[in-house]
Amino acid sequence: LICEQCLFIYIIIISEWTICSTFPVTSTASKPRAKLKAESSIIPAGGSVTLSCSVEGSAGWKFDWFRRDSEFSGAQKIGAGTSEHTISISERGIYYCRGGRGDPVFSTEDSAPVTIQKQVLAAVKLQHSWSQIFTGETITLRCEIQGGEGKVWKYEWTAPNTNSPPTSSEYRISRVSVSHSGDYRCRGSSDYLLTGWSDAFRLTVSYKPRATLTAGTTIIPVGGSVTLTCSVQSSDGWKYEWFRRTQRTSEGKIRDQQNRDIRVSQGGIYSCRGTRGNPVYYTDISDDVTIEITCEFSHLV
Repeated sequence: LICEQCLFIYIIIISEWTICSTFPVTSTASKPRAKLKAESSIIPAGGSVTLSCSVEGSAGWKFDWFRRDSEFSGAQKIGAGTSEHTISISERGIYYCRGGRGDPVFSTEDSAPVTIQKQVLAAVKLQHSWSQIFTGETITLRCEIQGGEGKVWKYEWTAPNTNSPPTSSEYRISRVSVSHSGDYRCRGSSDYLLTGWSDAFRLTVSYKPRATLTAGTTIIPVGGSVTLTCSVQSSDGWKYEWFRRTQRTSEGKIRDQQNRDIRVSQGGIYSCRGTRGNPVYYTDISDDVTIEITCEFSHLV
């Protein structure tokens, strides 16, 4: 009886060993995740950046590439089923990739996203194209960003003689002084767009100028006139105001005009000054020039 029981147990053990040997149990690895690397996270102005996608420890993969404009926008497929593991991009955005192989296609998990910013150009420009700026004038510098139209920008400035530069696109200086002379730079940032620091704009502030008045002649011939000319050392953008007085009258403005020349047929003491800008900036008044009239005498015969 004991031997029969042993034989039965032996048969059961042999049967179980046979079943286990015929149907081995295998473990399944977890689904792999693609890995995305960027050559740089900033696309230089006018350039591109290379992205690389890989799946660790295996071969035969093809790659799909995706891009989103922002965290809240849908993804766009920008490359599908390519055996190349790199692409070159020139647009800002959020990128990710995944691998696929086989038929039907087995896909990896999407890679972690990579944010790519694009660099555009910034430039500082003076509101007016004047070659010289004088103490007491009000000026406006502008930060202009090329390629960033329609975006909302945050601005930064570096400037002399200030600890709190503006954060807007305009840098307005009321009544500039010589201490404002120096280099001005700006840069901007927006959604996945940014600029490097602009080239330096060199501002040179000179002391307030005095207008210069010259006359072709100081004697008005009988029935004639003389030409007066008003000038400022820098001729950019100036208009002119003219004044006349006599020994018996106080000074009065006689003319506003664009041209710097006037013709006069009255004697008197003349002066002028230059004006420009908004608010209006005035030069110092010129030195006086006295104009006399030739007297006509009647001869008795």
